[in-house]
Amino acid sequence: MSEIFVIAEAGINHNGELDLAMKLIDTAHRAGCNAVKFQKRNPDICVPEAMKGKMRETPWGVMTYLDYKKKIEFGEREYDQIDIYCKELGILWSASAWDIDSLNFLNKYNLPFNKIASAMSTNLEFVSAVASQGKLAYASVGMCSWEDIDQLVKIFKDSNSELILMHTVSNYPAKNQDLNLKMIETLSKRYGVPVGYSGHEASISPSIVAAALGAVAIERHITINRSMWGTDHSASLEYAGINQLVGAIRKVPVVLGDGVKAVIPGEAEIAEKMRYWVD
Repeated sequence: MSEIFVIAEAGINHNGELDLAMKLIDTAHRAGCNAVKFQKRNPDICVPEAMKGKMRETPWGVMTYLDYKKKIEFGEREYDQIDIYCKELGILWSASAWDIDSLNFLNKYNLPFNKIASAMSTNLEFVSAVASQGKLAYASVGMCSWEDIDQLVKIFKDSNSELILMHTVSNYPAKNQDLNLKMIETLSKRYGVPVGYSGHEASISPSIVAAALGAVAIERHITINRSMWGTDHSASLEYAGINQLVGAIRKVPVVLGDGVKAVIPGEAEIAEKMRYWVD
């Protein structure tokens, strides 16, 4: 991949509002991201039983956690509009499915890639369903053991499906000392597959380092305002941040070069001016 693939993770930072989702798409497009990604769930399946009845304070009042999750979930009407708008702008879009129902729902849109969230990477039934589609998939491996990742990779290799692993630290926001970016090289060597980075840190510099270490894709959460109410806003980048990050990432392959030593024309001219002795 000559260009590092940049995914703007809108996730659920739309807070259930289609207009806000459109602004997030605009943010990703203006910043030059390759794709914008959302999340799709069936809350009745995805919310653990112990959590469904718990009460939560929300901008819409106090409600159960299950009702909150349903409140912010997009359905066909919203995703139809997202699909139309992204095509108009010329930006790719996808969504992380959190259950097989949602995976089947997203099939309608002929998305360019699937994304397996870290939390779903140990759900082998779900992983198998994704791999069986034969479509490029990104799989984050935060919270995963080596055994977990071994099983995930084996499923994709047995299905002969293209997989890109995404090194991830599943803290929101993640601390710099916990990022362990050398795992990008470790994962690549162990599995022989391309590796990217899904970052949850507050700054942009670790993602640039990840790109320099060979990450073929960078995924970062985006938001309109980091102080907004919601789960992921504090670990997200506003427009200025994602725009700066994309600009820096685009320079990485250029400044790394090809590793072949050469005296370029400009250097030869300087040498003539500075080397007063004759070889």
